[in-house]
Amino acid sequence: MRVLIADDHDLLRDTLIAFLGAEEGIELGSAASFDEAAQRIEEDEPYNLVLLDYKMPGMNGLEGLEAALAMKGGQRVALISGMATKDIAEQALALGAAGFVPKTLPAKSLVNAVKFMAMGEQYAPIDFMTAPDETAPHPIAEKLTERELQVLEGLTAGKSNKEIARDIGLTEPTVKLHMKTLFRKLEVNNRTQAAIIARDAGMF
Repeated sequence: MRVLIADDHDLLRDTLIAFLGAEEGIELGSAASFDEAAQRIEEDEPYNLVLLDYKMPGMNGLEGLEAALAMKGGQRVALISGMATKDIAEQALALGAAGFVPKTLPAKSLVNAVKFMAMGEQYAPIDFMTAPDETAPHPIAEKLTERELQVLEGLTAGKSNKEIARDIGLTEPTVKLHMKTLFRKLEVNNRTQAAIIARDAGMF
């Protein structure tokens, strides 16, 4: 069984590889962007399953899924995401995705889901797909203002203060003020620690 894991978060990708690699009979490939994943799909031996992060660079959401499904005469492709909604998951399945895997899924369940999809079945966790649309806000998000969330998303993506300021229409000094408050609320000392907390929580 051959599985390609494409995700731009090194920690998550390496964790998935470690869990799946411990299973007998699973060969793994990895990629950090959609373009890299596309290259692996075209050049490598066929994969039984391609697992694509919904938010990674070059993915463009469901457009990337459709493109990957059509490559090399077609293969099984599933989405993995910490941010996608039930609506996006439903659209992905309707487009022919092998499944949808939330990043909050326990490791053992994730391994079983990957095996299930690689064998030709379609997977989506019942509790996720049947959850009410009005989901409660993330506990960390509840602590932060909308601007602080925008700043946190920017720094989690590795952007500079200047890039964040440009993206959300603020000045750099204002971004720095938001960052200072953000660090205090998250009880961290720097942007790296803030980004780790946001990524571990599956916020972006």
